Amino acid sequence: MRIIPILLFLTLTLTGFAQTEQPMQQFDSNFAHTVYFWLKDPDNTQDRMAFEKSLKKFLDNSAYAKTNFIGVPPKANRDVVDGSFTYSLIVTFESAEAQQNYQDEAPHKLFIEESSHLWTKVIVYDSKGIN
Repeated sequence: MRIIPILLFLTLTLTGFAQTEQPMQQFDSNFAHTVYFWLKDPDNTQDRMAFEKSLKKFLDNSAYAKTNFIGVPPKANRDVVDGSFTYSLIVTFESAEAQQNYQDEAPHKLFIEESSHLWTKVIVYDSKGIN
């Protein structure tokens, strides 16, 4: 009988330590903007650092992006997983209009100016929530 309270205590303790100090941002299901980037030289550390720095600067200064996620492809062993890209970006917006404003804002244009020479291909998938 004493095992249940001990397990509960350990679970709560470990869960508390796993939390980050950054506040959780609410994912906005109204509009998701998913972008895949293929860098010209994906093994070039300097190119990757420059791309990441420019992308993070842009997202930090966007007035419209509600949440964002920057990722790299995981090692996957399933045929349905496309891991050919170098970076992925998922950004959420409160509306399609907010996403259009994001496209036109100065930080986004600066990101393209600073980084477009680093990539060979970009694919965008935009989705509206079905609520």
